[in-house]
Amino acid sequence: MKPDRILIISVFIVASCGLAYELIIAALASYLLGDSILQFSSIIGLYLFAMGIGAHLTKYIRDEDALSRFIEIELLVGIIGGVSALVLFVVFGFSAAPFRTLLYALVLTVGIVVGMEIPLVMRVLNQRQAEFKDLVAKVLTFDYLGALAVSLLFPLVLAPRLGMARSALLFGLLNAAVAVLTARAFKSQLPRYRAIQTRGAIVLFGLLTAFAAANRITFLAEQSYFGDPVVFESHSPYQRLVVTKWHDDIRLYINGNLQFSSRDEARYHEALVLPAMQMAGEEAKNVLILGGGDGLAAREVLKYPQVQGITLVDLDPQMTGTFQSSTELSRLNAGSLTNPKVRVVNDDAAKWLEQAQEKFNIIIIDLPDPSNFSLGKLYSVPMYRLVARHLAPGGKIVVQSTSPYFAPHAYWSVVATLEAAGLATAPYHVYVPSFGEWGFVLAAAEPDFPVPAQFSVPTRFLNADTAAEMFRFPPDMARRDVQPNYLNTQILVHYFEQDWRNVIR
Repeated sequence: MKPDRILIISVFIVASCGLAYELIIAALASYLLGDSILQFSSIIGLYLFAMGIGAHLTKYIRDEDALSRFIEIELLVGIIGGVSALVLFVVFGFSAAPFRTLLYALVLTVGIVVGMEIPLVMRVLNQRQAEFKDLVAKVLTFDYLGALAVSLLFPLVLAPRLGMARSALLFGLLNAAVAVLTARAFKSQLPRYRAIQTRGAIVLFGLLTAFAAANRITFLAEQSYFGDPVVFESHSPYQRLVVTKWHDDIRLYINGNLQFSSRDEARYHEALVLPAMQMAGEEAKNVLILGGGDGLAAREVLKYPQVQGITLVDLDPQMTGTFQSSTELSRLNAGSLTNPKVRVVNDDAAKWLEQAQEKFNIIIIDLPDPSNFSLGKLYSVPMYRLVARHLAPGGKIVVQSTSPYFAPHAYWSVVATLEAAGLATAPYHVYVPSFGEWGFVLAAAEPDFPVPAQFSVPTRFLNADTAAEMFRFPPDMARRDVQPNYLNTQILVHYFEQDWRNVIR
């Protein structure tokens, strides 16, 4: 293959790698730190700024050194970008304190060296008598094509199949391979060709070794910051799932946030499901669950013999598939996700509601907390109006609504949002040892919420006394004067962030 053609193809590869590092670091930061919009925005902004610095620095490289510097930079990008995700995993595992500093230092460093690549390629090609207009057209075309390729491959293939650490190492290997192949194509112009090839071989070997050991290293890092032994972990295009087990305590984490502990999840799921089901009585025949991909809410619903069908809508097939196929996890949810009464739909809750025509007697909303804007929209006035359109006459809605103690402004904003959507509400709360005080809201077209005096199904926690206590709020959890959550303001996300920031302080 002609040397010029190799350089043009290398543009496609280096563009893919450059965007890949940006996406991987941003996704990893959102997994570990939360608030995906802030992480992606700040990292992409800093990365583009750093690329500008790198492009500027190339003017200090002499034309006769452009080729050798391009090869050396490819090896450097391969090393730094390739190990970036692995290093971040390890550092976060041992100490979260320097994580942000290292995160932004890596973004700045990778961005600078990536920003030097394309200007150097163009200078090398220009020295080879290429027409400037053809040169610019070819380089930018392959640059943009490479960005398109990785933007599709990363969420659909690489993140769910390889994970963050191995994906970064794969692109590091590609950068190093570009360096080695470019050096071979232009060896007659490189006085230190053998030294470059030796360095290239060392870098390739080191990255291959790291790639082989990456899963083991990240597993050990996760053990350190989850505390309990990790028995299952996976990436999906939507989130990172980790399941830990210590003796009889099974815990699920999504993006590093605890979702349940098997020791006390019955308190949460009985409180979420049973009051609404008991109030509806024999009319609770057709039930919709939004979220709840672990099947634990469905387990509680299936205790009632009058239930004829449950539709469970959860975005992530990795989540529902894991809790269907794992023997231990399906034992925890009593096989609810494979019960013939349960229909599992993997789709966005809002999109599914827009297309569905069914009415439900009970609608259970068991979605993650509104910690970012993509989740906040699912707690908005338009969303609750959409939910209400699917409620059968006399039906009940119940929403998990974060903590009225730790996040009181967020909790009462959920209540205000349901009321702004035209629904009557009945707020309540329960103490769950793994989380502390946790809040829920019952909603319906009419204010008809008789507190159950008894439960007609087996319970581990709820009875007449505990049910009555749930609907009473002490002064430190009393209602706050807050605004409802509309899509154009997403005030709920700001309330949530501020409340939990105050807790951390």
